[in-house]
Amino acid sequence: MSISLAPLNTFGLKQNCSALVRVVTKSELTTACRFLYSEQVPMLILGGGSNLVFTTDYQGTVVSVETKGIKITTDDDYYYVNAQAGENWHSLVEFCLANNINGLENMALIPGTVGAAPIQNIGAYGIEFNRYCQDVEFLRLDTNELVVFSNEQCRFGYRESIFKQELKHLAVITEVTLKLPKQWQPILEYGPLQHLEQSTVTAQQIFDCVCQVRQSKLPDPSLLGNVGSFFKNPIVSSSQFITLKHRFPSIVAFKQADEQYKLAAGWLIEQAGLKGFQIGGAAVHKDQALVLVNTGQATGEDVCQLAKYIIDVIYGLFDVTLHVEPRIIGPEGEIEIK
Repeated sequence: MSISLAPLNTFGLKQNCSALVRVVTKSELTTACRFLYSEQVPMLILGGGSNLVFTTDYQGTVVSVETKGIKITTDDDYYYVNAQAGENWHSLVEFCLANNINGLENMALIPGTVGAAPIQNIGAYGIEFNRYCQDVEFLRLDTNELVVFSNEQCRFGYRESIFKQELKHLAVITEVTLKLPKQWQPILEYGPLQHLEQSTVTAQQIFDCVCQVRQSKLPDPSLLGNVGSFFKNPIVSSSQFITLKHRFPSIVAFKQADEQYKLAAGWLIEQAGLKGFQIGGAAVHKDQALVLVNTGQATGEDVCQLAKYIIDVIYGLFDVTLHVEPRIIGPEGEIEIK
């Protein structure tokens, strides 16, 4: 028996899995994962399907996390927002705004679920998930225990966390708690937000601006399959940046707190003349170079070949290595692009 994964991944790749389990409560989630782990069945935890690329049929069980629930508590200075892993991230941002809880608005319209947010340490327009993360609860498969990690224990970095490193394949995130200050300060340092007025701007205005920009730049996955930004913005040393700036005076970069520079991967790809470039059914989006799209009949192999080609071209031109954002899934789990 095989079950289609096409409706469950935003790239619209037509792969199948051996079995699919949908869970709607935390108890169902932990019970299913404990059983599959004990039986040594290959298991893929699936949220919104917006951060993965299936390269072939998955020879195991996909667990679709559809758990729901949001709770708010407060103290004198903070709101604490507890959300189940299956909650849609953008819906959580909207929920907080509707309840006058500000801080997440810069991360509006990031696709995917709450449970995926700490793994990738999602972020946009100057804010990352870890800025407001209080703690993360997860099922640790090798010890069969529910564990709560503090922000510090999660070892967050740029699109990184302990869940992508030491706990890869061992942690099933069940819920997260966010800590948002009642004294809100807008973050307006990035791109289109810079024109907003710090003293008068509202969180709703930031939310609306971010939504407008993202909708204008990123294709709708229901119309053109994609996973949003396909590559991380590479970080280079100050000396390498000076060399690049000399060769490419218009290079787009953001200075980091540690004196390194984060380059705009989309700018690098566009300068390489790769907008619209296509391999098989996979193409670089004609308007947004950071997005790879399914033109209709793309295979996961097409996507990987295109990504590898881009990585090679960018390294050849700029001596900069691009790294992919989405997880690349092989027949029994995550693999590297080769």
